[in-house]
Amino acid sequence: MTPLRVMLCDDSVAVRGALSRVLEADPAIRVVARVGNGQEALRALESAPEAERAQIVLLDLEMPVMDGMTALPMILRREPRPVVIVASALTQTGAAATMAALRAGASDYVPKPTASRGGVADPAFREELLAKVKGWARVGHAAARPAAAARPLPRPAADAAPRVLCIGSSTGGPQALAALVRRLPRALPVPLVMVQHMPPGFTAMLAQHLDTLGGPQVAEARGGEVLRPGTALLAPGDRHLLIRADGERLVTELSDAAPENFCRPAVDPTLRSLIAACGGRVHAVILTGMGQDGLGGCRDVVAAGGTVWAQDEASSVVWGMPGAVCRAGLAAERGTPEALGDALAARLGGNR
Repeated sequence: MTPLRVMLCDDSVAVRGALSRVLEADPAIRVVARVGNGQEALRALESAPEAERAQIVLLDLEMPVMDGMTALPMILRREPRPVVIVASALTQTGAAATMAALRAGASDYVPKPTASRGGVADPAFREELLAKVKGWARVGHAAARPAAAARPLPRPAADAAPRVLCIGSSTGGPQALAALVRRLPRALPVPLVMVQHMPPGFTAMLAQHLDTLGGPQVAEARGGEVLRPGTALLAPGDRHLLIRADGERLVTELSDAAPENFCRPAVDPTLRSLIAACGGRVHAVILTGMGQDGLGGCRDVVAAGGTVWAQDEASSVVWGMPGAVCRAGLAAERGTPEALGDALAARLGGNR
């Protein structure tokens, strides 16, 4: 198998060297260029023969001469179009820049390694970096392509109308969520809750991004909100999002309970709380992500009489979470995020 060709664009020589060692420890990856700013990245893409041209560009956003945001649209105009993954600082400013890069066409992001988290030696960082590089190389830009190419799923057999829609996602999730949410009606007739594995600060920016797509109104959950049709709440970074019944109302709570499946927020506690609050009238959708968060909660959903759908393998950056649900026989349907969004819109109704 021909190794994936990666370019590293970062103004720090030390960072470029450390990332090179992580990536090239995997025989499926070859670093073909190491450059210090966006201008050098464009020159390298222009001058390299096609057989040596980078397929993946790992792009820092803060650099001298030409920063990543300036270079990003010019990189994406190159043919064949490379996949761009931005490196993001774990700060509020970094989160805002990351969401701007995703809106501009970047496929995903990786948090910059920090000394407090073990730097590039952190196993979690290495796993995330390798998963995203290899996953996006396989998928390409499938999750961000125009949705008109997606084939709608068949409408499932009629069952009890859901009271709440819940979506869980992780690696590759921001673009998958965007592709699905923009297909939902503005006047979605049920509330939507979403859990995306992300650090604090990033979830607020992701909620703002999703809110601009024309589907349901999206906000980061703060606790104490009443779930209402036509609105979507995203679990905040480092807090579990729980739902409790208050008479006929469904109300959000935030929890600092221990991580589950190594994650906080995690999908499983949200799904368990939904089943406790409204029985089987839950529709769960599991999108791309590493691990198997959501598997236990989806078992509870199906056992209670609810419905589970999952993203298909071909469009998933990592078919861990949706794959676990499918292998367990819990997914009634599977498809691309666009197809899932179209099918949900058809099933639930509501006007755009």
